[in-house]
Amino acid sequence: MAPGKPDLPRAVAFVDGQNLFNAAKEAFFPNYDVVKLSLEVASSQGWSLVQARFYTGIPEPNDPQHVFWGNRLASLGRQGVVLFSRPLRYHLEEIALPDGSILKTRVPIEKGVDVRLALDLIRLAFADRFDVAIVFSQHQDYSEAAKEIRAISKAANRWIKVASAFPSSQWTSNKRGIEFTDWVRIDRATCDRCLDPADYRQGRAGLPRIPLPRL
Repeated sequence: MAPGKPDLPRAVAFVDGQNLFNAAKEAFFPNYDVVKLSLEVASSQGWSLVQARFYTGIPEPNDPQHVFWGNRLASLGRQGVVLFSRPLRYHLEEIALPDGSILKTRVPIEKGVDVRLALDLIRLAFADRFDVAIVFSQHQDYSEAAKEIRAISKAANRWIKVASAFPSSQWTSNKRGIEFTDWVRIDRATCDRCLDPADYRQGRAGLPRIPLPRL
């Protein structure tokens, strides 16, 4: 017999920070509020958000974005968001310019962030810490974790859902969510309700924040 859906499914948001930031910037808004967006998506689907988790790479100290991400993570931590961060790695990439010359530039790369998110998805599913995992990403590497959670659901005879939530507009080039998940497209109206007015560039992120409980 198939397991029944809970009356009010418990949802945990797993936010792939860099992936969502880039998708949001391409769609309409880079300055999303993690907690507001997680609550908005969960409530729109009839789920109860019990935790938000944020995963990201951090630029090196001499990068102008280092202060931004440091202040943003500190603000999220004060809200009760569970954080995982790791320094970005850099490699040299050659770019051919119109005049035929070659420009060498350092390109940042995340290492280990997506692996940690996928491991936490499976670990918390095993531990029965959620009924719904909302993965804010379009990274297809998470599809293997989604398949594994389906197997956990069957073995434990529990109703478990994995959703892929992502901004969607006429400007976005990637319009697909993660395979083996339910796709939740985030429209412009939702984004407008979830803007983050705080300025993290110089540590001026002192606006009131919505707190969340930790599991």
